[in-house]
Amino acid sequence: MSLIPQDIDTPATLIDREVLERNIARMATTLGGKGLALRPHVKTHKIPQIAALQLEAGAIGLTVATIGEAEVFAEHGAADIFVAYPLWLSPGKAERLRTLSRSARISFGTDSAEAVREAGRLLGDDAGRLSVLVEIDSGHHRSGVTPEEAVLVADAARDAGFPVAGVFTFPGHSYAPGMPGAVVDQEGVALQRAATLLREAGHDVAVLSGGSTPTALLTGGSVATELRPGVYVFGDAQQLELGRCTLEDVALSVASTVVSRHEGSGEVPRRIVLDAGSKMLGGDRPAWATGFARVLEEDGARVTALSEHHATVIWPEDSPLPALGERLRLIPNHVCVAVNLVDEVTVVSDGAVVDTWAVAARGRNS
Repeated sequence: MSLIPQDIDTPATLIDREVLERNIARMATTLGGKGLALRPHVKTHKIPQIAALQLEAGAIGLTVATIGEAEVFAEHGAADIFVAYPLWLSPGKAERLRTLSRSARISFGTDSAEAVREAGRLLGDDAGRLSVLVEIDSGHHRSGVTPEEAVLVADAARDAGFPVAGVFTFPGHSYAPGMPGAVVDQEGVALQRAATLLREAGHDVAVLSGGSTPTALLTGGSVATELRPGVYVFGDAQQLELGRCTLEDVALSVASTVVSRHEGSGEVPRRIVLDAGSKMLGGDRPAWATGFARVLEEDGARVTALSEHHATVIWPEDSPLPALGERLRLIPNHVCVAVNLVDEVTVVSDGAVVDTWAVAARGRNS
């Protein structure tokens, strides 16, 4: 990964262009070789320029979490967008979907008969311009119905005037050590069961959508027709600890400067403090994570405490303690959150700034 350009003031969010493009190409090539379509989740980056790179590499469309995100990417030319969320429409949201459907192919998620009935009531004759995917719970136990409950939801969607495109699931319980492999199997079983029941009930199920970054490259021989990973474009500290990427795969980091250093003694830890806190990195830390962030230049270092503008890093005893003013790159635990904290990112290549990209969908949470 490129060094921090001298003209960058810290803290700053950096994207290594070469690593980003390599990550995009690898996922597209791997899934294509397995006969799986790629519909990346762009809530990770929220940046139209990256979505364009993903589409150019062969993605069939985009996944978003909100109507607001869909609006941003449609404005930048995306023609096929799936809102992978169990939407409950208001009159305002229905009108926004109606408008979107005039410029792009739009589908959205649901996990209840009540939601699609309300959506159908609000959209009226325009319901047929959008399609619905029924969300299946494959073990994450967030939103989604059991495969056996999917027929009721799909029937209600059809009765409300929506084409039922298929089913989708989010195997979010893959975000834990030792889980990705087992979760791939659970995802396949749930999607297959739901699709079988829907077809027996007369639904023409074409799309079986799954996938997360921890599981995507493990999926093979699956019943899924498409996968929706997001974090793979950047990598993050969670993916490192799950063994789903390496340090060489990390495309996004937060440039920071050592503002305090302490050699430590006795019970006082050997540590440095960097000028990138929770307002740059986010505060996510799963119970299994070894820190709040990682240091790209020193694999043994860990961010053990975060304040709004301080990152406290415990430094290995066998490695020289960085000097005051030294610049280091931090790897956030959850890159989706970190990107949403900044208005723009700096694109670097070979140690030089080559572009600045606005985080155009930042804050588009509804």
